[in-house]
Amino acid sequence: MELPRPIPMDLAEMIAARMRVIGDPNRIRILDQLRDGELSVSEITERLGTSQQNASKHLGILLRAGIVSRRKEGTSSLYRVADDGVFALCEQVCGGIQDQLTELTDLVGGRR
Repeated sequence: MELPRPIPMDLAEMIAARMRVIGDPNRIRILDQLRDGELSVSEITERLGTSQQNASKHLGILLRAGIVSRRKEGTSSLYRVADDGVFALCEQVCGGIQDQLTELTDLVGGRR
């Protein structure tokens, strides 16, 4: 999908709101864990070494933003990524950061 140019203010505000939701380090780590499929809160807390309260808080924010979805299975809630586009965005940003780190390493190492 191609964005209109210039981007209308209401659309820019929606994009910025979504970027703020994704832009938290805890949420980035949660999304990374959900890359391979559904997980419960307890599985996420175990993998990330965080508290259940912290994981639940960030999952709630991701859920309200429509980035993750939740389904009940017995007494557990299972979370999964609802919008796979978030991974493409993360890959794009991570690739740019990796390029910058490589460039800095080359500069510091005198390879340029």
